[in-house]
Amino acid sequence: MQAETKSRVDQLTTPAGHQVAVLRFEGDIASTSRDAVLGTYQSLPKETTRLVLLDFTKVDYINSSGIALVIQLLIEASNAGQKVYAFGLSAHFTKVFTMVGITKYAGLFPSQAQALAAL
Repeated sequence: MQAETKSRVDQLTTPAGHQVAVLRFEGDIASTSRDAVLGTYQSLPKETTRLVLLDFTKVDYINSSGIALVIQLLIEASNAGQKVYAFGLSAHFTKVFTMVGITKYAGLFPSQAQALAAL
C-alpha cells in the first residue's frame, strides 16, 4: 500500500537574494498524488513565482504515473517561464529522471543548499 502524498510550500531566499518557492513532497508519488503535486504547484502565484525547487527528500517511491505528474508540472513551469530545480532524489530516481528526459526541464541536485547555490 502506498503512503499518501503530502505537500507544502516554503518560501526561501537564494544566496543572491532571489525569492524561491520550495514544494516539499512527502510519501509516495503516484496517480493519486495529482492534488498534492499539480494542485500545490498550480496554487503558486505565476506572476511572482519565477524560481521553484522540488524537494523529494521525504519521497520513498515514484511510479510511472507519478513521474508523469512531475513532467506535467515541469511543462507548465516551462510554459510560464519559471526555472525549476529538484533535489533529494535517491540515486535510483535521479537515474530514472535522467533517462526519461526530466533534466531537460529541471536541474537535479543532491541537496537544497546545492540547488539554491545554482539559482
